[in-house]
Amino acid sequence: MGTEPSPINPVNLTAEIHYAGFWMRFWAYLADLIIIGSLTRIFVSSIFKALGGGYVDYSFFSPATILEVTIFYLYFVLMTRYFGQTLGKMIFGLQVISLKDDKLTWGTLIFREFIGRFISKFTSIGYILVGILPKKQGLHDIFADTTVVMTRR
Repeated sequence: MGTEPSPINPVNLTAEIHYAGFWMRFWAYLADLIIIGSLTRIFVSSIFKALGGGYVDYSFFSPATILEVTIFYLYFVLMTRYFGQTLGKMIFGLQVISLKDDKLTWGTLIFREFIGRFISKFTSIGYILVGILPKKQGLHDIFADTTVVMTRR
């Protein structure tokens, strides 16, 4: 009557760890972008139309863009914090785990999603590393000491 090891707890992980590769993570991220894009366009457009504007300005530092970026980062941080995965990762059976702690901490997640992802986006090698490194870590994973594993095969 033993308990199954939890994929979110690296201490309980067995030798059967299956790291999520570049393409699985790419498709999950693409699904997340579609979900976030759809929700933010509906949400942001509705707010600005309710405030009396028919046209929503999406220039670089516009209130609409700032609100969309805030929703984007909150989605990744909160979903990963509370579920260990975003909706895109749920669809593809992936989960983010910490390689140093029992669970993902706020500090780890904020560092991974804000600083690490920002650096990865502006350096082309940031995400390419996922296809090269043995633990399939992107630059943002390396900085935060996390990785993404397959929860089902």
